[in-house]
Amino acid sequence: QVQLVESGGGLVQPGGSLRLSCAASGSIFSINAMGWYRQAPGKQRELVAAVTSGDNTNYADSVKGRFTISRDNAKNTAYLQMNSLKPEDTAVYYCNADVTYYRGPYPYRNDYWGQGTQVTVSS
Repeated sequence: QVQLVESGGGLVQPGGSLRLSCAASGSIFSINAMGWYRQAPGKQRELVAAVTSGDNTNYADSVKGRFTISRDNAKNTAYLQMNSLKPEDTAVYYCNADVTYYRGPYPYRNDYWGQGTQVTVSS
């Protein structure tokens, strides 16, 4: 099994910054992509940013220029640096990882989610 543990959420004033971390552990052969999603009350979960194993990135239009996703492959960890935060960024942020693992000689691929971390932007 694979576990994702997020950290770094909290309360911040508008214009402030936070850095989220997501550490993956368990039976991992490789992580194909990692991403951050968010879900605000009454809204659907949406993609915020994602990064592939080749360091290709994509961002939601609403966060471009303010958020930066990165990953440390040696640590199986992804980061989300969030700057110039706005009240509309308030949500629970979830980490996602597309993982390849082996069971015996056979490779499998599965999607895993973290438990979520609350980000609140308010004065």
